[in-house]
Amino acid sequence: MRAPSTDAALSVPAMPAGPGADRPTAASISLSALTHNFEEVTRRANGRKVLAVVKANAYGHGLVPVARHLLGRGAHMLGVALVEEGRELREAGIEAPILVMGPVFPEQADAVAALRLTPALSNNTVARALDDAARKRSRRIAVHVKIDTGMSRTGVSPEAAPDLIRGMNSLDGIVVEGLMTHFADADLRDKAFAAQQMERFENLIRTLTDQGISIPLRHAANSASILDYPRALFTMVRPGLMLYGYDPVEGNASGAALQPVLSLVTRIFLLKKLPAGTPISYGRTFVTGRESLIATIPIGYADGFSRSLSNCGEALVRGARVPVTGRVCMDMTMLDVTDVPGVREGDEVVLIGSSGSERITAADLAAKTGTIPYEVLCGISSRVPRIFL
Repeated sequence: MRAPSTDAALSVPAMPAGPGADRPTAASISLSALTHNFEEVTRRANGRKVLAVVKANAYGHGLVPVARHLLGRGAHMLGVALVEEGRELREAGIEAPILVMGPVFPEQADAVAALRLTPALSNNTVARALDDAARKRSRRIAVHVKIDTGMSRTGVSPEAAPDLIRGMNSLDGIVVEGLMTHFADADLRDKAFAAQQMERFENLIRTLTDQGISIPLRHAANSASILDYPRALFTMVRPGLMLYGYDPVEGNASGAALQPVLSLVTRIFLLKKLPAGTPISYGRTFVTGRESLIATIPIGYADGFSRSLSNCGEALVRGARVPVTGRVCMDMTMLDVTDVPGVREGDEVVLIGSSGSERITAADLAAKTGTIPYEVLCGISSRVPRIFL
């Protein structure tokens, strides 16, 4: 196979117009796939309200555009982890209810009130600060009470919850509109521990009802529960990962026809024909065993393509699966494209997505790096442009 000369003038295809045109590396977001996945949520929710989880930049997909799209499809509420994420949505003109599911500190009460956010609370200290902030503005702040049924992270125990809720109900600036809990392992096929958590949550709801306390929004179901544990649906569901096209249930066993929303692509910057015995990249951890054609691509671990993919990752070029050679660098990665017919500088390289009959998913990258698809998607850095299709 003849390789392009590294000394010859390059004939590189023109950059595409539009967002991301200033950089060949981009994450493409399929809004039609996002719609498909949301419709799968609503089908399984069977009339219940949907809180679309868009924290962590919508799992790396782009907070504001994804939030707008899901609201347009019928999402009732948005879920974020941080007050700052809620601020970004409000500053983008989004008026829908926003639940802040992560910790809220007393000193953030004024911001929560000003931004009309709905915090998830676990104690009276923050509730009192929110009450003060709300009354200063002559308004009431809706809150959800987080119940710790076994996650042991945040939340109040079911035993202490009734007193906490009665205390909140006595505050003029607070209205308790939601009761929530979080599963520790609903993604497992064995739902024994999830059932224990459900029993504690259901017992609390019965206790509150017996005491004349009615809370309209009750929610526990994350993506795994929506897909594989209908007992947990209650009055609202909280899809996250499944919106973005991935099945979190152990063994991908739910049978849901989800569509990955994000593709990560770049282009070949340089091709080099190297003799056998040539070391490649930092540490010389890869040495060519034959005359090889090596492609350099402008993406690295600073973009979210993990260094753990060194010498074990793959990419797709012209429909062919090619290996990562040597260590992934901060800004560049090398691929062995020796066996790809007709490969040229400027060719598209797919790191997540499809090319021809081949496909690489975030789950595939997670399996190679010993992590989960959530981390792969969230790890795609802000310097990678998002292009919405």
